[in-house]
Amino acid sequence: MVDPKRWQIGLVGYGEVGKILAEDLRQQDIKVSAYDIKLGSEHRAPLKEHAAKHGVALAASHAELTAKSDFIISAVTASQAVPVAKACAAAINQGTWFLDFNSASPGAKQRAAALIDGGGGRYVEGAVMTSVPPYRIKVPLLLGGPGAREIEPLLNTIGFAAKVASDKLGVSSAVKMCRSIMIKGLEAMVIESFTTARAYGVEDAVLASLAETFPGINWEKQGAYFFQRVIEHGRRRAEEVREVAETVREAGLTPWSAQGTAERQAWVADLADEGLFGVRGAAEFARSADWRTEADRILSKIKR
Repeated sequence: MVDPKRWQIGLVGYGEVGKILAEDLRQQDIKVSAYDIKLGSEHRAPLKEHAAKHGVALAASHAELTAKSDFIISAVTASQAVPVAKACAAAINQGTWFLDFNSASPGAKQRAAALIDGGGGRYVEGAVMTSVPPYRIKVPLLLGGPGAREIEPLLNTIGFAAKVASDKLGVSSAVKMCRSIMIKGLEAMVIESFTTARAYGVEDAVLASLAETFPGINWEKQGAYFFQRVIEHGRRRAEEVREVAETVREAGLTPWSAQGTAERQAWVADLADEGLFGVRGAAEFARSADWRTEADRILSKIKR
């Protein structure tokens, strides 16, 4: 039987998720290499520092990473899921596993699978069901596709919390995308509602009413958390929700809610890129314990 702890694991995408996976895999002394397009940009220094600290080998291209990997994890932004699969398919070795960790629509996952399988690899759909940082490698992960049942025990041996959702491609992603309509939509609604309430000076009344209707939610704490997450990760969330909207279209519906959520998430990301919430990467960035601080910054911007 294959021992996954002896795999050479290749990470495509060395952002927040890629770094967390790399750290947890390296703690088990598993060989890890990584490639990210930022390695060819002015943003490469933090990636190189992290790789040196944790013993991760950096590759110069998709092809170099793919050719030397026994198992590949694609953890990039949603819009890059299919392009990455195409880039890796050209160099993938026969029988190499390819786990698509990306928040893409069922249709996108099926297109990526056709590329990888067509190149001789073995594509497995992965749907990450909640935020990675608190759980790290043990984040709940739904698997899908013909190889899902075979790879499930191998992934769990190296620390993942994977569970097969279906032997059919697209099912895991459909679960993830439909959940995101609610979760990412709630984030956008809270930011819009709370900031508007703050503008009118009625936030205390609004929160009191919400607490009466949904007594199980601490709306002050939840509001601060939502503001933090969207300010820090709004760009990635907007891309994901555009894939959510595509999922809704694939079902035959018009994605009015998802489209609005994507625009609101991207709008907050634009403000963050402009420096409205402080210096990205600094300790205080997106870490206010009171959502009112961030709402006031937004209001000061739009009232200029």
